[in-house]
Amino acid sequence: MAVSGFEGFEKRLELHFSGDDPVFLNVGLRQISFDSLEQVLREVQCTVVSAVGNHYFDAYVLSESSLFVYPTKIIIKTCGTTQLLKSIPPLLHHALNLGLTLSCCRYTRGNFIFPLSQPFPHTSFHDEALYLENTLPNNLCFRKASIMPSNLPSHAWHVFSACDQTRLLPDFYTVEICMTELDRTLARKFFRRPGDGKSGDAAGKEMTELAGINKINPNALVCDFGFDPCGYSMNGIDGDRYSTIHVTPEDGYSYASFECVGSIYDDDDDGDGEDLVRMLKRAVQVFRPAKVSVSTTSASHRVWTRVVGAMEPLGLKCRSCTADEFPAIGSVVFQTFTARRKKPVECGGCTR
Repeated sequence: MAVSGFEGFEKRLELHFSGDDPVFLNVGLRQISFDSLEQVLREVQCTVVSAVGNHYFDAYVLSESSLFVYPTKIIIKTCGTTQLLKSIPPLLHHALNLGLTLSCCRYTRGNFIFPLSQPFPHTSFHDEALYLENTLPNNLCFRKASIMPSNLPSHAWHVFSACDQTRLLPDFYTVEICMTELDRTLARKFFRRPGDGKSGDAAGKEMTELAGINKINPNALVCDFGFDPCGYSMNGIDGDRYSTIHVTPEDGYSYASFECVGSIYDDDDDGDGEDLVRMLKRAVQVFRPAKVSVSTTSASHRVWTRVVGAMEPLGLKCRSCTADEFPAIGSVVFQTFTARRKKPVECGGCTR
């Protein structure tokens, strides 16, 4: 916990692995025991509070954000003052015992609200990149670190990627939305009543329905948790895809995030991308933030163009748009938006 308040902006780590046994890979990393996962999370300084799984992957709600475990992929998001990157050595150890080799790493985060409260190696992006350089195996030879600026001083995007030469561009896109200055009335839905006597799971279910989060993707199985006295996390699983939301509702440093993944083939030349637009709209409407930043990672140049179509009908205007290419993971496009009542700033490139 920062002295001034809770750090909502998450750190996100995505690790991809490969192996020689195609039958074994159907299970892969999901064979890591729960006790072993808990030991990894102790290094990070967080714990599991709820979990759900299906045929494709396991999803864990953490005391600080989320963990997703696929047969050959792990995604961890943590907020607060967690030391996320310290999860890498033990995860590599467990993967090696399963005959798996790390083939790609991606680390992303926004600007911290309370950067001086962060412990090493998260004391600066330079320190994070140096830690990653020294920790990752040498076979990940295609590496790049970049800070993507914006016209909002409080919103910038930090990206580090490292992949081996056999890593192919992924079929999935990732959309990460960071929202600040949440509508106060809506943010109150993520406070618990003192002495309500509810479990975190029961409180989370109530918040999910009260805020309308269950309507973002009605097909998703939602695993949610309401923290005491306030705060909320959820993971949604829909086939082989996940979505996740995390909320820090306190005035002065209110923050909410929404992340989802999808297939680039769902948004082909003949598609209009309406499913993605509808889902992004619903997610942002839950919070009505004054400031929004959206990072889209994809091998396709079409996915990120849907973002403006989702934000503008909500009264949010694009203020900046930057793009960069990263080896073996594709394009990262970073866009920022503010409510139209803010003074307009010309967008530098939201169309191509």
